[in-house]
Amino acid sequence: MNGEISEMKTIIEPAREIKVLREADIVVVGGGPGGHSAAVSAARNGARTVLIERYGHLGGMATGGLVAMIPHLSGGSKEPQLAGLCQEWIERLDAKGAALHPEKEDLGSDDPNVIDYWQNRGIWFVSDEGRVRLTVIMDPEILKCVLNDMVEEAGVKLLLHSWGTRAIVENDQVKGVIFESKSGRQAILAKVVIDATGDGDLLPSAGADFTAKMDVHLRIRNLAVVFKMGNVDLDTFIKFRQTEPEKYAELVRQVFLANGFPVGGFRGLQDGVVWVNNFVPGMGSPRISSLDVEDLTLVERYVRKRMMITLDFYRKRVPGFERSFILTTAPQIGTRGGRRVIGEYTLTEQDMHSGRIFTDTIAMAPHLEHDISPEHPVRCFPYRCLVPIKLEGLLVAGRSFSSEDRVNEMLNLIGHCIALGQAAGTAASLAIKGGVRLRDVNYADLQKTLLRQGVPLPI
Repeated sequence: MNGEISEMKTIIEPAREIKVLREADIVVVGGGPGGHSAAVSAARNGARTVLIERYGHLGGMATGGLVAMIPHLSGGSKEPQLAGLCQEWIERLDAKGAALHPEKEDLGSDDPNVIDYWQNRGIWFVSDEGRVRLTVIMDPEILKCVLNDMVEEAGVKLLLHSWGTRAIVENDQVKGVIFESKSGRQAILAKVVIDATGDGDLLPSAGADFTAKMDVHLRIRNLAVVFKMGNVDLDTFIKFRQTEPEKYAELVRQVFLANGFPVGGFRGLQDGVVWVNNFVPGMGSPRISSLDVEDLTLVERYVRKRMMITLDFYRKRVPGFERSFILTTAPQIGTRGGRRVIGEYTLTEQDMHSGRIFTDTIAMAPHLEHDISPEHPVRCFPYRCLVPIKLEGLLVAGRSFSSEDRVNEMLNLIGHCIALGQAAGTAASLAIKGGVRLRDVNYADLQKTLLRQGVPLPI
């Protein structure tokens, strides 16, 4: 207990003048998939845009979190349901040889040879009905460079190593943001602020209503520290997994009992490198929070202990891993869920399962496991789920959209966040051009603009 405070104490922070570094039309806080897309789309639509990111790179979970894939972009069809900036990411990565994904002619295929090829490259490439779907595995280091290029070309003012800490609010109108950096505490004033932090970090200081409800059995209430293992003989491992499935299943059980992590061992972009995801504390376990600094610290330490157990187990027991080593660990902790804004509309399970199409639909996505069908319709996002009730001048982009926890569980992956960010940035720029409140943006104009940007919509 040495050094701990036994009772709650507070201090009074003295008032101070804060330098206004810049004034802009739009300031986006958070440079992950949602924030990057919001900033790029806002700038391309003519808004003076600033993007604030706390790390030294863009991409968030897609790069720093080593979740280097965009899964579930199509649902058994030849055409993807998630495109727009998603498709631009893919094309730019393809140009640099930094992406692995099925070609268009293979989408929707049920050819056994094609299916077998993609099943050896990950569990996300084939639907439960046995059809190839568009999932992309990326090189996170090259993606960082691609995202920099897109921001620079769009004319976005980028501030890395800058942590947006507080919204500036006057009379229920968000007017800008305070951020901290090596240069001290500074402010940026803007007509619109987009919270793309993932965890809705600006919502409390803005006075926005939000929820952090997450059932303990859901994926989104688990954290992770993703890591990669190198020098794996994948030919040997895949042959072992295919020819001795019972022995392989028993080893997976034993690594769990040893408090290690199972390793999938699929063929990715780089031969001999495997990606290891994890879920902490585990499904159904007591909840820990992505909003608690002590929990974040616990997860970082805990996963690295289990990582070493995993490495030792696989080296000694699993064919193909005899000379493996830890290649890298994610510099960003893996967060899957946090605060979600209470918006003008809250997306419900009934909406998701019924395939409800909204008058303000801004994006759509297929089921995560199934092909699109009457039983598994396209899921639609309404613009209103980005707009807080009551508060003006603020939008969210990414996974903090207004939704029930089981909806957020299914619809907060990287492709979804890109799509919501593109819509948020586009809507913000249209509101400024039209001189209207964010909640009064004309839905038809927003949809037409998104369609021109290559966003598929159910119109």
